[in-house]
Amino acid sequence: MGREVGSEYDVVIMGGGPAGSTLGALLARRTTLRVAIFEKEEMPREHIGESFAHQMIPAIEQSGALEKVLASKCWVKKYGGVFNWGEVPMVAFFDHRNYLGDGVPRFAMHVNRAEFDEILLDHAADSGVDVFEQTSVGQFESDADGCTVTLKDGTVVRSKYFVDASGRRNSIAARQKREWLSSYRNIAIWQHFLGGEPVQDLPGDWNIFREKNQSPIGCFAFQNGWCWYIPVPKVIDGERKLTHSIGIVTIPEILKQKGSDFTDQQTFIETVRQVPYLKDLIGNAEPIDDKMLTATNYSMINGHFSDYDDRWLLVGDSAYFVDPLFSSGVAFATNQAVNAAMLLEHTLSGELDEQSRRDLWRDYDEGWHGMAETFALSIDQWYHALGKQDPESVYWRHRGSGPDLDIQERTFDVLLNTSVTPNLMQLITGAPMRGEGPFTRANDRAEPAPIDPDATLSLAPGVAVRETVGLDVPGFKGHLPPPPFDDELDESTKAGIATYWADPVANRDVIDSPVARPVPAHRIGFADGAGDVEIRGLAREGTAELLGYLEAGVTIRKLEGQLTAAQQQLLKRLVRAELVVAAA
Repeated sequence: MGREVGSEYDVVIMGGGPAGSTLGALLARRTTLRVAIFEKEEMPREHIGESFAHQMIPAIEQSGALEKVLASKCWVKKYGGVFNWGEVPMVAFFDHRNYLGDGVPRFAMHVNRAEFDEILLDHAADSGVDVFEQTSVGQFESDADGCTVTLKDGTVVRSKYFVDASGRRNSIAARQKREWLSSYRNIAIWQHFLGGEPVQDLPGDWNIFREKNQSPIGCFAFQNGWCWYIPVPKVIDGERKLTHSIGIVTIPEILKQKGSDFTDQQTFIETVRQVPYLKDLIGNAEPIDDKMLTATNYSMINGHFSDYDDRWLLVGDSAYFVDPLFSSGVAFATNQAVNAAMLLEHTLSGELDEQSRRDLWRDYDEGWHGMAETFALSIDQWYHALGKQDPESVYWRHRGSGPDLDIQERTFDVLLNTSVTPNLMQLITGAPMRGEGPFTRANDRAEPAPIDPDATLSLAPGVAVRETVGLDVPGFKGHLPPPPFDDELDESTKAGIATYWADPVANRDVIDSPVARPVPAHRIGFADGAGDVEIRGLAREGTAELLGYLEAGVTIRKLEGQLTAAQQQLLKRLVRAELVVAAA
């Protein structure tokens, strides 16, 4: 900060939020690359998104920023969530099943975003990134030799690669109109209040957080939407005070109804003081400002997250953003930055051939697309189930009868892909999704047609197999996969993850990140490129062994008991893509 803008960089990052700052710090600490961040605002600045999911912790640990955040006073430790959609709240610790198994709580944070984001951006500068605040990017162009980035003041900068981490407002690199990721159109209205009581103090046998005074987020449904309740340490009149961020998530149509304009503060307060459970926490709460804050929370997605030939990639909200129901935004953005850092590092290192670089870029694009689409489907599944509970409500009736997302063919592959976990919602909430709904229907359609157990399976004519490298998207560090895939991990790995979570700073080297480097992979597709179909199988998934079976020809009956869960999923994907055929 305070430096002059250089004329040339290896990587230019537009946006200094958590995604851009994390990416910049990772590149600066791991490489000798010249990196610049251009942030249009001046830090600190207010931002929505004050409560995180636990996947964020390992991401900022890897960037080196976690220790600085922990040393600050801008955060409250978060252990899970309370979600009340009926008479008794649903509750879960983060990674609930594994926490109960090893006794080590996974944790995230509730934060004052203004301070948190400033710490991350300052850390990027301390790590060696050239950081420029109040500096807007006006134009981006690419050519065979690199990129030209033109700032709003006319300054021209050359770069080898360009990253758009500017949030949901811009499409300067992708130059495409974002598509809807969900049929639901939300708006959030919120303000910070003094005098609120902690969620963990709510009475009831259901409250698993009360015994050890462990703070969760509170999410409480009412007829016209749902409310969040988040403890946020803020500095007010020069003094550090614990406030609570109270917000309503609803749809614009509701705001037009008489008595439901929640942008009016009095209406907002009267409404939240009637919401079950929330009302018991805010009887004495008063707002710190007389104006309400608003933001649209529509779920949207770009068609592509990267372009190898045009030398750009998207990170964070510039790629996609989903409903805030499970506080996933910053966790996804920072982990996407971890992936992007590895991608750029190994693209620029010169150690990979052209095809391997293209393979990694394709994995980044398709892997994170699949993550976004399946997670959005998962949230829609929850809304769909909840919508049945209040048929008189405009808000919930819409969620119970809304159309399914018009997902693309590649999403069906993702639903069968073990590297992108469709059950991430279960990891976050501790509860599996059941019953009919958008995700369930999509998952059912993703399943290939049943195969005669005595039919011989083999690779289809014209199929070619390449040995290459892959990007293990999303590659969350410190996380155990859901059943049955967790059974394939040895006990030392599980113990290492528990040790890591006991102190992620002190124990940072106990476990490796799955995306610390490219991993061996096979890619299976038609030699003539027919249909642009190519399925990737990672070496750790037992791809070579499965291919050996298929090259020799084998029946489903003979494979019974021979394949791991990961191999079974890979086989389903190959059958669905018609890369494996069955002969009587």
